[in-house]
Amino acid sequence: MALIFVIGVVLLTGCASAPPPPAKPLDACAIFQERPSWYRAAKRAEQRWGTPIGIQLAIIQAESSFRHDARPPGRVSSAFGYPQAIDGTWEWYREQTGHRRAKRTNFSHAVDFVGWYTDVTERTLGIPKNDGYRQYLAYHEGHRGFQRGTYRQKAWLMRVARRVDRQAQTYAMQLRGCRR
Repeated sequence: MALIFVIGVVLLTGCASAPPPPAKPLDACAIFQERPSWYRAAKRAEQRWGTPIGIQLAIIQAESSFRHDARPPGRVSSAFGYPQAIDGTWEWYREQTGHRRAKRTNFSHAVDFVGWYTDVTERTLGIPKNDGYRQYLAYHEGHRGFQRGTYRQKAWLMRVARRVDRQAQTYAMQLRGCRR
């Protein structure tokens, strides 16, 4: 009987280990007050890659609404986790950074991925890391898709990219006023 109880506790603990999305996902201060480890992870990614925390948060918010196990609705894709990175791009990140055990369901790994990807985007396409609009278009369409201009045929995507840019600016403004 004790063994069944222990197994039950382990199973419940395993299910409870993944946090729900933050209660106030459009408020950077509230996010980091609720999840201090997320701030430390985003700050590390900013220091490593130079990608502003506001850009990191805005991309993840647009991609997964801060859901660790998000998948794209209504279509078959390997996109998964906080960053909605597809398998091939995630593998490329793991190879390039040496972070072989990185998981898309880990927020710290996800913000590091976003930092790395925006760094590659800046180096290959010349898009500054603080340009939320074009960084998001390149993130969503991939570097080759961005170069080909595939986003120009997707008015909905350009609207989302404008929203990402505005949200990144809002997060940045909020972060300047946070008490930590």
